[in-house]
Amino acid sequence: MNARGGGEAGMPAAASPANRAAGVGASAAAVPGDRGAGATAAAREERASLGWSRDQIARRVAQDIPNGSYVNLGIGLPELVARFVPEGRSLVYHTENGLLGMGPSPAAGEGDPELINAGKRRVTMMPGAAFFDQATSFAMIRGGHLDLSVLGALQVARNGDLANWSTGADDAIPAVGGAMDLVAGVRRVFVLTQHVTKEGEPKLVDACTYPLTGRGVVDRVYTDLAVIDVTPEGFRLVELAPGVDFGHVAARTGAAILPPID
Repeated sequence: MNARGGGEAGMPAAASPANRAAGVGASAAAVPGDRGAGATAAAREERASLGWSRDQIARRVAQDIPNGSYVNLGIGLPELVARFVPEGRSLVYHTENGLLGMGPSPAAGEGDPELINAGKRRVTMMPGAAFFDQATSFAMIRGGHLDLSVLGALQVARNGDLANWSTGADDAIPAVGGAMDLVAGVRRVFVLTQHVTKEGEPKLVDACTYPLTGRGVVDRVYTDLAVIDVTPEGFRLVELAPGVDFGHVAARTGAAILPPID
């Protein structure tokens, strides 16, 4: 549950008891060591060898979206979720530039160059899809008509604060897009992201240091290492990716993380 008073974010899959290592709930520091080129290369190699792939994270997110939901997918990694509608479910995907009933991206070099999502990526449309202007699109968002938004993140804090539009650096290119409207208007927010940056720095932190998109808005976080709920007590583990143990996740999380609820 997040600070907006929303309900539990989906049906959590059971985490393996064998993975509930000692030290659960202890405060976790950032991965120690030099942050130079060697550390960056090591972080990339580690991400390639452990946990879920990008497609597997997206598939895991799709499993938690209830049948019949109206869902906005953010730019980048969240776009992959459109490929993985679970069998027997009907999900309606929305994009801010004016399409309800968005389908997955076509194969490279295929598709209509005038049929794009908010990230300017070519997409397809599902039977019954509707087009409209951006004013109508944002009226749907601000009016609370979307059930869920799946967004990327630069940082997520233990209280559900989200930073996903700028690092705040002098040379950073602001890219807020519709994110602020989405986190304020939709009923639930899922974040889909890598657990750490390319340099190995935690994205799940005690408090965001980047400019905020919204306060207390995130319900659940999906990373290459784990599924984690945001609760009034802080981060709580829901599920570990195959081959990943709790200690590995805790060492790469910049805040305390609680064990799953039995």
